[in-house]
Amino acid sequence: MDTTINEDVHRSIEGVGSMISIRDFNLWYGDFQALKHISLEIPENRATAFIGPSGCGKSTLLRTFNRMCDFVETVRTEGTIAFAGEDIFQMDANALRVYVGMVFQHPNPFPMSIRDNVLYGPRRMGRMSRAEEDEVLERCLTRAALWDEVKDDLGKSGLGLSGGQQQRLCIARALATDPSVLLMDEPTSALDPISTSMIEELMMQLSEDHTVVVVTHNMEQAARVADKTCFFYLGELIEAGPTKELFSNPKEKLTNDYLTGRFS
Repeated sequence: MDTTINEDVHRSIEGVGSMISIRDFNLWYGDFQALKHISLEIPENRATAFIGPSGCGKSTLLRTFNRMCDFVETVRTEGTIAFAGEDIFQMDANALRVYVGMVFQHPNPFPMSIRDNVLYGPRRMGRMSRAEEDEVLERCLTRAALWDEVKDDLGKSGLGLSGGQQQRLCIARALATDPSVLLMDEPTSALDPISTSMIEELMMQLSEDHTVVVVTHNMEQAARVADKTCFFYLGELIEAGPTKELFSNPKEKLTNDYLTGRFS
């Protein structure tokens, strides 16, 4: 397995402030404890990757950051998660989701035009002039590397785009509310290699001025795009640190076994 670290991509996390702070966080689905005593700092304007085997809790933690756990009736939590210093469980969930955007594993454009997909969030937040809408539309589609491909077809359905284009449309839609954090849950697992490469390039670009948190089973992807990597196992955070250090010199045997394919 090639997990080569691109020195030109990765940036130091030393001295960088935290956008999300987790303190002794526990989560249960009914009687099953999915997350156990998680304490972690997510650095601001950096890319952080969550890795680990299926069922280890990484997607559960990611989805808790914008309170998607609220939609599961059996969920119970203890501990704190702070976004920009404020307890997320004391915030209005809809307001939180304006600042903490989400991109899912499978592209999920709404059954409406490309234009209406991107402007869905801003329109719900308040009235905008046509000029303001046009500015948001072009800016977000450009950030998502999609503007040149769709600028003459903005009235066409987002469902008519290719899979990779649909995922970039979903990224543009998430960016339209000007979030501070972008959560990405296996965003390339359903895409071809060319589209995957484009999304990875986007992650690296967006992390220059957004806090990006990505869940991935692809360790090579984590090595390519993340400044910080966190390894989870059976609901516990086993190890977290700068990506280069974690991949080249893991401190925990479980981490080393997972990275080297000796995991059982």
